[in-house]
Amino acid sequence: MSRPVALAVPRPPGKPLRDRHRPLRKNARFQLLWVGSAVSELGSELTRLAMPLLVLALTGSPGLAGVVAGARTVASLAVQIPAGVWVDRWDRRRTLITAQGLQAVVSALLTALVITGHVQVWQFVTLAVLDGLCAAFVGPLQDTAIRGIVPPGQLHTAYAQEEARTHAAGLIGPPLGGLLYGVGRAVPFLVDTVTFLAATLFYALAKVPRRPADEPRTSKRDDGEERRGMGREAAEAVAWLWRRHGLREAAAAVMVLNLLGGAFLIPLIVLVGERGGDARVTGTVLAGLGIGGLAGALLSGRISRLLPPGRLVSAVVAVFGAAVAATALPWGKWWPMVPLVFITLSTPSLNVVLNVVIARMVPETMLGRMGAVLSMSGMALKPLGPVLGGTLAAALGGAASLVVLGGLLGLAAAVAALSPQLRHFTGEIPTAEADGMAPRAG
Repeated sequence: MSRPVALAVPRPPGKPLRDRHRPLRKNARFQLLWVGSAVSELGSELTRLAMPLLVLALTGSPGLAGVVAGARTVASLAVQIPAGVWVDRWDRRRTLITAQGLQAVVSALLTALVITGHVQVWQFVTLAVLDGLCAAFVGPLQDTAIRGIVPPGQLHTAYAQEEARTHAAGLIGPPLGGLLYGVGRAVPFLVDTVTFLAATLFYALAKVPRRPADEPRTSKRDDGEERRGMGREAAEAVAWLWRRHGLREAAAAVMVLNLLGGAFLIPLIVLVGERGGDARVTGTVLAGLGIGGLAGALLSGRISRLLPPGRLVSAVVAVFGAAVAATALPWGKWWPMVPLVFITLSTPSLNVVLNVVIARMVPETMLGRMGAVLSMSGMALKPLGPVLGGTLAAALGGAASLVVLGGLLGLAAAVAALSPQLRHFTGEIPTAEADGMAPRAG
């Protein structure tokens, strides 16, 4: 799942005044959390390329490579809403450490299978599902941790740093993953295991808040109330989003963007292979995403001030579509790296803007649920992306598939631009309305 918006939301009572004025670079807990996320992200980027390469090498089927990638997303989506509710109820520090540690175990099992040479497609799918289940917890837990340890006035800087971390990993990870895959098929997965273990340690040292700042640690509910309350609490989050006109439409646009944007990776890998590129060339080409994303994260403050959030949504989708189509131009195996830079040059601004708006609008006791709902809405169609991309690549080849996906993104951008709710969406709501509409935490 960017912001010049200043919403009137009470500061969490648990943050001392000195924390509000301390520079973010001196916030040791946030920096430890950030380093843990950065290490984990780097490991994931290594296997992002290595996994489809390995499945393609074993099966020769782009469609199966898409199925494996999609299985992880399906699993994550299946438990997204319950995970959000549990994040708001459970000890957040312990849950984050446990989820990240389990991802390390899953990665270690996959490494062992690759080393022994006994790995099969169904095992890929099973381990991808387990990893997706853990990821469903890690994402909202990281978001709630940021809200718990970063003062409201520094949220934009914090989320910009998060974007820089994501895209720096995207810059370094794919070429390094291709290089490590060339050394040995199991090497990228072994390194990924080490990064998950390191991230677990950093999360433990960060000591993220165990509970929301405005909910007493002694607050307990009996089992009957908890069983009755899960559906109600999830429904409250959905209702809160539905009543936010503009944000609701932005979530729908992001859903389409994630579907079509998530479909281009496999056709791109096929395209580079058709033009004579090997794993190292493919990894270097994909580094264009990291270059653009890192630059976009650094420029997110300036870009986010050019357009309000609603219009920024349609602009980002339009740029994304044009760049995807441009990768198909017949200018050699290295050419796709250039338009890939533009794909991620604008997206960090949108991510930062939406993250800050949500962090400032949503009550802290509801952040887990709201993050899950927004992630669910944004990713509802994403599992179909790799399958769609693999199917198109098998039927049409790499270049034609990318042109089709770029055209569909352009159409989505036009629809978004014509939406009056998006055109007028600024992310600001009256304080009285925010207080009256914010649902209570179970």
